[in-house]
Amino acid sequence: MTRLTLSMMILLLATPLFAQENAATQKLTEQSKQFEEQIIKVADNVYAAIGFSVSNVSMIVGDDGLVIVDTGLTLDDASRIMQEFRKISDKPVKAIIFTHGHGDHTGGAAAFLGKNRPQIWAHKNFGSEALPLAAGGVTFQRVRGARQAGFKLPPEQRINNGVAPVRYPKRGGEAFASRNDTKPTHFLESNRQTIKVAGIELELVSSPGETNDQLFVWYPAGKVLFAGDNFYRSFPNLYAIRGTPNRSVRMWAESLGKLADNNAAALVGGHTNPILGAGEVQQVLSDYRDAVQFIHDKTVEGMNQGMTPDELVEYVQLPQNLAEKDYLQPFYGHPEWGVRSVFNGYLGWFDGNPTNLFRLSPKSEAQHIAKLAGGTDKLLAAAHEALATDDNQWAAQLADSLLAIDKEDAAARRIKAEALTKLAGKMVNATARNYYLTVARELREEAQTN
Repeated sequence: MTRLTLSMMILLLATPLFAQENAATQKLTEQSKQFEEQIIKVADNVYAAIGFSVSNVSMIVGDDGLVIVDTGLTLDDASRIMQEFRKISDKPVKAIIFTHGHGDHTGGAAAFLGKNRPQIWAHKNFGSEALPLAAGGVTFQRVRGARQAGFKLPPEQRINNGVAPVRYPKRGGEAFASRNDTKPTHFLESNRQTIKVAGIELELVSSPGETNDQLFVWYPAGKVLFAGDNFYRSFPNLYAIRGTPNRSVRMWAESLGKLADNNAAALVGGHTNPILGAGEVQQVLSDYRDAVQFIHDKTVEGMNQGMTPDELVEYVQLPQNLAEKDYLQPFYGHPEWGVRSVFNGYLGWFDGNPTNLFRLSPKSEAQHIAKLAGGTDKLLAAAHEALATDDNQWAAQLADSLLAIDKEDAAARRIKAEALTKLAGKMVNATARNYYLTVARELREEAQTN
């Protein structure tokens, strides 16, 4: 059978597995209930807007004004939220607090400014995650960001983004945004600071985790915590596959401990529905902290035994009592990515195996593999066989070998595209699923042009 015939068979047999119902897609679809549009009263004078944007926006009603915590992704989103908040209170906004600098939490700030510019509070390191990338001239994270978010996918291929509803922002895959008139005017300079605005007393607490500029807001009168992106109902994104500077898993666990120390009755995360009830909040924060701490400690334990990252992801398995919790399912982050991030954060790229100090180039290694297989035709046949037996990861890796030998190989592109599509169909992690499907789409488009 010729390479062309085999390739045509792949195209004819290709099915949109992402649309089929299975345990993974059902689970991810069910997660969408976490961001249905609603205004939730989480305590007296405290309201959270869920699902109107990709992140939560909260309002605290004070004596003569309002405090807004985070502002959503876009001006359109934020304007809709403000319309809903105006049904509750017509008081002016006296302060905006950014829990961190990601654009999905800051982009809508202009909708809350009003006639008089309010105080705008943020951590002293505000925006620090983006600075090394910008200073180094690194831009490819935008491409990867668009892939993980599914911005290039048609609506029928997107379920959600794990902790957020589907959106198609005009600015594409950029992860950060700011405007001159919405830049912070006040900064948290120390570990903790108490502020009073509109008769509302709040404590701002430095809490590095998903970002180094993260802070949480404690509202003692209502016993409400606004956690930013250090908590949402998913396993945390200890490493973002779009590419980010290292996120300290150890410090994230410590920050979760600080959150748990407040004896809160309500917890508003950066995304997904709030947690209500003192007992439930304490349980959730304890479990979340324990999960993050476990990933750190167990990875370090294995590192000290000389394990490589590939060995560690098998060694470090979240205990069942944590892995089964609905708010620790890998919808957005994944334990395996956290393990690799811990290793890299402490020891860098070298895994300790001297064979990997000066590896063969991908092309040279692929040529050796093809020779071992009996030629590229045999390698192609093995990739087809892997697809036929649903050994999709192996099929994708064999296709990578073929593409390393000839990056224009249309048959290999189609095989990899089909393997990624099949992997996506069984993937509960939304960012991985979106990334698989986006790259599969790119490969099919490239194959058609040849």
